[in-house]
Order: sequence, then C-alpha cells, then structure tokens
Amino acid sequence: MIEPFRIALAGLGNVGGGVAQILLTRGAELSRRAGRDLQLVAVCARDRTKPRRADVSSIPWIDDAVSLAKVDADLVVEVIGGEGEPALSLIQAALENRKAVVTANKALLAVHGAQLALLAEEQDVPLRFEAAAAGGIPIVKGLRQSLITYGIDAIHGVLNGTCNYILTQMEATGRSFADVLAEAQARGYAEADPELDVGGGDTAHKLSLLSALAFAVPPDISAMRIEGIAHITPADIAFAREFGCRIKLLGIARRTPAGLDQRVQPAMVRLGTPLGDVDSVFNAVVAHAGAAGPFTFEGRGAGEEPTTSAVISDIVDIARGERGPAFGWPAKELRPILPAPPEAHLSAYYLRFDVRDVPGVLAEIAGYLAKQDVSIESMIQRGRSPGEPVAIVMVTHECSETAVSRALKAIVTSDKVLGMPCMIPIENG
Repeated sequence: MIEPFRIALAGLGNVGGGVAQILLTRGAELSRRAGRDLQLVAVCARDRTKPRRADVSSIPWIDDAVSLAKVDADLVVEVIGGEGEPALSLIQAALENRKAVVTANKALLAVHGAQLALLAEEQDVPLRFEAAAAGGIPIVKGLRQSLITYGIDAIHGVLNGTCNYILTQMEATGRSFADVLAEAQARGYAEADPELDVGGGDTAHKLSLLSALAFAVPPDISAMRIEGIAHITPADIAFAREFGCRIKLLGIARRTPAGLDQRVQPAMVRLGTPLGDVDSVFNAVVAHAGAAGPFTFEGRGAGEEPTTSAVISDIVDIARGERGPAFGWPAKELRPILPAPPEAHLSAYYLRFDVRDVPGVLAEIAGYLAKQDVSIESMIQRGRSPGEPVAIVMVTHECSETAVSRALKAIVTSDKVLGMPCMIPIENG
C-alpha cells in the first residue's frame, strides 16, 4: 500500500487559505489523480485568531514558520511571500531536511533561486514554483517539460495584471495613469504602494524565472533593463491606435549573437496579435520555440484561484513522483548571464516630441535622426498653434536602440523641443 503524501502549509492568506480549503474539501478527488492520499498535516501563520477561508482547527498548528520544516511531512508549501525571512529560512530548512518544496514566491526565487535549486538537487528533492510566474498559466511547466525539443529563442510576455488593467482602462476611457491607478487601488487590483507593479519590478521577478527555464541562466534581475508605465499618457495610447498598435508592459528575454537581451518596458504591440489582444487583468506569454514555432499561453496571471490552482498542480505532480531540476537544467549548469549591449537591440520605435510650433522644428528633428541613420517610416503632426506646444509623432524603421538614444540626446538640446521625448519600441506580439 502506498503511504499517504503528507503536506505542511506555511501561510494562510488568500492563496494559503485556498490551498488548505482545496486539500480539505477535494482531497479525495486529488488523491485519485495523485495515486496516493494527500494529507494536510500541519499549518503555520502569524495569527491563530484571524478568520480563515478554510477550517483548519483540526490541523496541528506550528507557531514558528521555520519549525514547520521539521514536522513529519513529505512536502512544505510556502505561500508566506517576501524575498527574505522567514520564507527563505523555511525553504532552506525544508530542503535540508529532504522535504520537497512548492512555493509561489517569485521575489524570493528571483534573488535566491539558483542557490535553492542547487540545494534541492543536492538533497534529491523537488522544488517547484508554477504559481510564481504568471499565476495559473502553465508556462513554467511548458518551458521545463513541453518546449524542450528545439530550444527557446525568445519569450515575450504580459506578466502583470495590474499594469495590463491600467493600460486597458486608459485606452478605453482616455483617462490619465494617475486616475486609473487610483481606481485600480480602490477595486483591489493594485496595492496601496503600487511601485512593484507599475514600476516593472513584479514583471522582472517573473521574467527572471522564465529566462532561467528557457536559457539555463541563474535568475538575475540586475542583468535587466526595467522600466515602468507611469510616464505613459493617454495621448501615447491614442497615437498607438492610429499606428495599429496597443501599449503593453512587456517582459522580454531573447537570444542575440551578442548575449541575452532581457528587458521590462512599455512596448507597442500590433493589434490582432496574442499580446496585443490580451485585456484587463489577464496575462499572456508567447514562447518562440525554434522550428516548432510560437506557442501562446494566456489566462489569469494573478489572484487567489489561479495561484491556488498552480500550487495544487505542483503538489499533485510531486505526489506522483515527479523529480528533476527546478529550472529544467542541473543547477550547476546554470551559467552567468552575458547581457546583450543596447546596440544589439533592434526595433522600430515610436517617438513623441512636444515642440514649439515654429518653422524649422520638424527639419531639425529629422536632421538629428538622420545623423544617426534613423529613418522615419511614418509621422503625425496635428493642428497649428504658432508659438504654442504641439506634438510631433514618428515611427522609425528598424534601427538600434543606441542610435535612437543618441539622436534624442541631441534633439533635447534644441530650444524648440519641450521636455524629454517619449521613446517606445514596437515589438512583435
């Protein structure tokens, strides 16, 4: 007779409470899928008196999170959160005690993922994190198992539901970033301190994990360019539509001859493409899998139910006996990232200039661009208000980021140009 699979759970917030509830109410069905009984044998959270989604009164309670690693269990689920303590010590202790680990903690893995993956392999226990990147979308399993035949050339993803909601609402209503952010906070789509989301950090954490899976590199957000969406205006979104595009915050990782290009930044994506069409709080990832072509994964990237679903999926896989490296490659084979230099990034660019409506301004801007071999594909200039500010918008042909940046550095010295120009790459979706 196969022994029961014993699970210890750290964290009883929205996700942890959901995991406990599923294990306690649907355990029989999940046990049939796993081929053995799934038993919740211990739980831990900061406050015993707080109302919980699941009734865990019959489950042994451990007050100290790290001590949970010593209970008689086969697997520890960590849904405490945070890149430091106590989550880090709990996972380390669990692995050292030869217990499998499932975590939803993207911030922790983005910083400590390589060393934890190595520890898991040394102890011959699995470490799984499907819920840490794009919530309920099975992109982690896809990169680790399904798309390995031809390798991955590039990943493009809308990985943060808060940013996608804000940009979608700005487009639909014409309202400013600040107004829509306030609404998102009121509706619970954005945190009281939204910087991790709107500044691009959350997307960077997730992208670092996807890059590790795709390219055998350690997670490392220090190797990325990270830019948020706070500077995007309703005018930029409206102009994007005129060029047949939408603005999305993308996480991008791709091989280049000069190294690995990893970036988080707003980008224009063509309408009618998988990334261009993903709306509201939904996420989408396109993995370019060599000769097999692009594969698109789409769904709810965050929230209680999708994240709970991903955690439960990992639990069942491990109970079935799934093993293998956390990032799909032996941890000792993860190689430090050689970042691609800015000149290796080739793209068409959207450029918006706020200028004085005086003779010669367009010729001056075009001249600076031409000196850097940046050619213009199309342009929009609206209205005439002599002496007053007016927008000039251009889309370039494909060129290097470095060339455009040099041109803009020269352009801002002109007394006809008001403030910093807006520069947004145009990416395939």
